Amino acid sequence: MIREGYVSWGGFRTWYRIAGDPASKKTPLLLLHGGPGSTHNYFEVLDRLAEADGRQLVTYDQLGCGNSWLEGRPELWRMETWLEELEAVRKALALEQVILLGQSWGGMLLLEYVCRRNPRGVRGIVLSSTLPSSRLWGEEQARMIRQLPENMQAAIRRATDSGDYTHPDYRAAEDYYMLLHAGGPAGPDAPDCLTRPKRKGTESYVTAWGPNEFTPMGTLRDYDVTGLLHTIRVPALIISGGNDLCTPYIAKTMYDRIPNARWELFRDCRHACFVEDTARYVELLTEWSRAIEN
Repeated sequence: MIREGYVSWGGFRTWYRIAGDPASKKTPLLLLHGGPGSTHNYFEVLDRLAEADGRQLVTYDQLGCGNSWLEGRPELWRMETWLEELEAVRKALALEQVILLGQSWGGMLLLEYVCRRNPRGVRGIVLSSTLPSSRLWGEEQARMIRQLPENMQAAIRRATDSGDYTHPDYRAAEDYYMLLHAGGPAGPDAPDCLTRPKRKGTESYVTAWGPNEFTPMGTLRDYDVTGLLHTIRVPALIISGGNDLCTPYIAKTMYDRIPNARWELFRDCRHACFVEDTARYVELLTEWSRAIEN
């Protein structure tokens, strides 16, 4: 069963989607997508979890993208906006008890929410290919860039120094880097959710993060909850890929500091493990979610 609708809050409207049986007694899983501005679409590959585990999956398009698209409001694209939206979604959908899953930027939002707002009713958290610090993320991307061919390294240096990210050489280098560590085009047999057109939040991404994945220079540039990770008291599942933008070092930084944490490395995956190895991801989530509820 799929239900869709809008949550009104602060003069805005946020679109949501719920998969699964509304009568389920299991704790719903609320998923926070990446970007900012990447939309919920790719999370639809996890619909099978609702069937396999009898658990509701709640997704939404964060303000600034998808069915919650908004542009021309650069002052909105900061952490506080998306925190207020998350709280509004939980309240409107009566998600008093919830397991939170955040992927990439969604994990940043999750960690900020849990570490600084101490919300009630969070039974567990899933940190999927995410980060506790923008500085650490930038350092690890810089390290991996040094493994690229020299001509690509030079093109990225020129773009970074000049602020001009339009040169074909830079774009080719960025595309190659993202192919290595983020993902590639969906194949002909890919699910519809990975191929249908979507309205990305370009303004929200550039304003909040920066021109690319390896140059955090937007409103989130000073994000850092590393020193607060030890305060997390709920079970945490950390998931990352062997060729991920979230390097094993970043994942281990979270694993070492969160008291009740488990880390699963998907060796052959990049930045969206749930897309590249959906079956294992669903099996892992099912087993872990059941364990923390018993």
